[in-house]
Amino acid sequence: MADVLPLVEARLRTALGEPDARAAVTFLGTDRIEVLRFSDGNGGGTDKGIVRYATLGMSAQPMADPTAVVADPVAGPRAELVLSVRAGSADTDKVLRPLAVLAASPQVEGLVVAPGASLDVGEPLWPGAPFTSVLVAEAGGLIEDLELDAPLDPVRFLPLLPMTPNEAAWKRVHGAGALQERWLTSGTDLRDPSRTSVPLD
Repeated sequence: MADVLPLVEARLRTALGEPDARAAVTFLGTDRIEVLRFSDGNGGGTDKGIVRYATLGMSAQPMADPTAVVADPVAGPRAELVLSVRAGSADTDKVLRPLAVLAASPQVEGLVVAPGASLDVGEPLWPGAPFTSVLVAEAGGLIEDLELDAPLDPVRFLPLLPMTPNEAAWKRVHGAGALQERWLTSGTDLRDPSRTSVPLD
C-alpha cells in the first residue's frame, strides 16, 4: 500500500505553494507529526498577508472509533489540520507545537476529529493569544479532499477557527452552527490573531 504522506504533502504544495518552514514533533508512543508553514505572496509573511500552517502526519493512520474494541488499520476517516492567520501582528509561529499536539490527539486520545468539534490545547495557541481552543470547520474550501485507493477513506483538510474561552463556552451550549452564525453576522475576521470575542449576549 502506498505511503499516504507524500501524497498529502504533494496536495498541500499544489494548493498552497512551497512551504517556507517546517517543524517536526514526536510524542511518546505516536508517529512523527510535522507542521508546514506557507506564506502567501503578499510580502512573504512579513506584513499583513496570510500565513497558513498545515499538519502532516495525522493522516498516516485512520482515526478509530474510540468505542471500537479493535482499531481498523485501514478503514476510517483521515484528516490533516490547517490554520490560517494574518501575518505580522503576533508571534504565530509558536503555534507549531500546539498544532502538532492537536494532530496527535487521534493517536493519543482516540479522538475522531470532525467538523463541528472543539479542540482545546489548555494554553494560548501562541504567546499572548486570546485563544486556547479551536473549532473544526468543514473541509473542501481551501484544499480539496485527497482521494486514496480503496478501501482507504479520502484525506480531508480541516480548517481550524480559533475560539476565545467565552466563545468556546457559548459553543458548548448553543452549538457550532450558532457560533459560526454569530461570527458571520458580526463580520468577524477569524484570521486576526489578536481579535476579541464576538458579542454573545
